[in-house]
Amino acid sequence: MKKKDSGKKVIPGKVVLEAKGITKRFPGLVANDHIDFEIRAGEIHALLGENGAGKSTLMNVLYGLYRPDEGELYSDGKKVVFNSPNDAIKHGIGMVHQHFMLIPTLTVAENIALGASGVLSRLDEVERKISAISKESGLNVDPKAKVWQLSVGEKQRVEIVKALYRGVKVLIMDEPTAVLTPPEVKEIMAIIRSMADKGLAVIPFITHKLPEVMAISDSVTVLRQGKVVARIKTKETCEKDLAKSMVGREVVLRIKRVEAKKAGVFLEVKDLCALNDKGLPALKNVSFSIEQGEIFGIAGVSGNGQRELAEVIVGLRKSTRGKVMIGNKDLTNCSTAKILDSGLGHIPEDRSKGVVGELSIAENLALELYAKEPFAYKWFLPWKNRIFINQDEVSKYADRLIAEYNIMPPNKNIKAGTLSGGNAQRIILARVLSRKPKVLISNQPTRGLDVGSTEFIRNKLIEQKRANSAVLLISEDLDEIMQLSDRIAVMYGGEIVGILPGHKAKIDGIGLLMAGSKDKSGASCRRR
Repeated sequence: MKKKDSGKKVIPGKVVLEAKGITKRFPGLVANDHIDFEIRAGEIHALLGENGAGKSTLMNVLYGLYRPDEGELYSDGKKVVFNSPNDAIKHGIGMVHQHFMLIPTLTVAENIALGASGVLSRLDEVERKISAISKESGLNVDPKAKVWQLSVGEKQRVEIVKALYRGVKVLIMDEPTAVLTPPEVKEIMAIIRSMADKGLAVIPFITHKLPEVMAISDSVTVLRQGKVVARIKTKETCEKDLAKSMVGREVVLRIKRVEAKKAGVFLEVKDLCALNDKGLPALKNVSFSIEQGEIFGIAGVSGNGQRELAEVIVGLRKSTRGKVMIGNKDLTNCSTAKILDSGLGHIPEDRSKGVVGELSIAENLALELYAKEPFAYKWFLPWKNRIFINQDEVSKYADRLIAEYNIMPPNKNIKAGTLSGGNAQRIILARVLSRKPKVLISNQPTRGLDVGSTEFIRNKLIEQKRANSAVLLISEDLDEIMQLSDRIAVMYGGEIVGILPGHKAKIDGIGLLMAGSKDKSGASCRRR
């Protein structure tokens, strides 16, 4: 299956950066195993791979953050050695990290000037140069704006301008669209294409957004287990083949929509209000209900109240007003233990907080069940109560879940803190779903995961729906929300600004709502 030729003719320039036989080892791991990679002027060359495939390690070698144990780097045909990012920058290599390297209290110009020797005293000159770069590239960055005042998309543009200010010829981009709204994705992809057409070499490295890879890249290199397994022109491949190369098997990229068989409201939120960590309003009269057998998706750019909403429902944050009803019980501001005992399961936004790194896989899997039979022996004495763990039951339980959820490595005794993000998420999923929750709060369940783990987790959410759970899915991945949700709510500024049927949702309309637009065109939205 081949990509349809769009008519775009890519005329490759000279090779501007080349890696030959790059090998990088860490204790017990070969992260890069004799990798060859090259990129030409004017080319967008995507680097794909699952979590742990070696993408980040290779890019850190190219940017001077790591020294390779073996292999050589060439810039414009000349052998180079990068001892630090400064060396890479001097040779025209720039990198835009997924977590932006900006100081919020400084202006755009002050941020860009940092690291450029002696220019802080000439900010007017810096501002003029930024304005010229901004106009030429179409990035539209205001050099006088404070970084804290900017949207996520605007901050990413600042990072790109910072790289262009330094005169880069190769721009490495870590998950360039991961935190953007759909309109911002379209804009940044157009800008990247325009910069490449002017001779810039761009290396986006990506875990699972294959439609974007197909839309923008000229070439693709796929890594698996530290080795190059595919190197191909984009027009000669397709999403399905790329996914298979990444994972080593067929992957279902689009989950078939399952018709909801609703069995009555089981989770209801009424006029919910709450404060954020700074004491400012985070939730403003949020109301919705979810029936058993339904997935209710919440879309929105991070920071619009989604985290606070999940925390209030689960009992991790107090509400200042409103109610949380589970079944027919008012559990507003109850303890997390009481809420979990009512039949609620919680997949947290930050998976590092969902596992205890110093405990084993087996111990993590049994965390929510330690005090329950048959996992514990209870001794009740006049002067004290004690609970002793039944290690045999914990061990048998762990073996079953490790096999069912394909947790790797399957050694139940190793510490959970040594696992990849995908396997840590599988531990959380196994622990929560094995309790057969009647309500599931799933917050960013696939963020940062590769195509294989993403496919697995999305199918598990569909299984919960079929088992008549009421599922609240919070995700910044619009494709995920639109594939899985029976109804979709959009959050902006701590409010639900629209609720629409999943099968009628249009990505442009949802994107406008996510950006705070009052124009609801493209989606049949209504408040509820």
